[in-house]
Amino acid sequence: MRIGIYGGSFNPIHNGHIHVAKSAINDFRLDRVIFVPSRISPHRSIDEYIPGSERVKLVRMAIKDDARMRCSDWELRQDRVSYTIFTVRHFRKKYPDADLFLLVGSDMLLSFDSWNSYQDILAEAELIVVSRHDGDMAQLEAKAEELRRFGRISISCTPPLEISSSEIRKKIAKNEDFACYLNESVVQYIGMMGYYKERGGIDNV
Repeated sequence: MRIGIYGGSFNPIHNGHIHVAKSAINDFRLDRVIFVPSRISPHRSIDEYIPGSERVKLVRMAIKDDARMRCSDWELRQDRVSYTIFTVRHFRKKYPDADLFLLVGSDMLLSFDSWNSYQDILAEAELIVVSRHDGDMAQLEAKAEELRRFGRISISCTPPLEISSSEIRKKIAKNEDFACYLNESVVQYIGMMGYYKERGGIDNV
């Protein structure tokens, strides 16, 4: 089995996240993509998050019609910072016979060598990169080549879908239309709960 691990705050999950997952599935013949919402991202402020259980609920709403996608709350149940190496090793232990892939956006690749134990991550799982910005392919290829001495890195040729969680939260806070960026069930639930109304946030995972 070929399994993709897709971590992030998903605050909230949007169509760009689904685009990354589907691109990886289609381009690299993945059997499954597991979304893993982070408990405490080492790059973000916890004050910007809605509760982890609610982010999981939104992810499950967004992917419920695609059997190839799952959501794990494993990181949320850990009493520590959500370093990716811990997550990769967890899924390596859970699926010892699977080919593991780690899905990241282009911005994450460019800073990948600042991640905790990044060489060990590349030893455990192949990196799949899906561009999030037009015109960055040459930069991605150069960075990937620099890092390939530590492991395998593949770059999707699928055109990017430029959406960020931070821009969505800003639109919600300003009472601007945001429905086109999210799954319909997610839009309805956010509206019902009043999430992001008084927070702008800067997280664009």
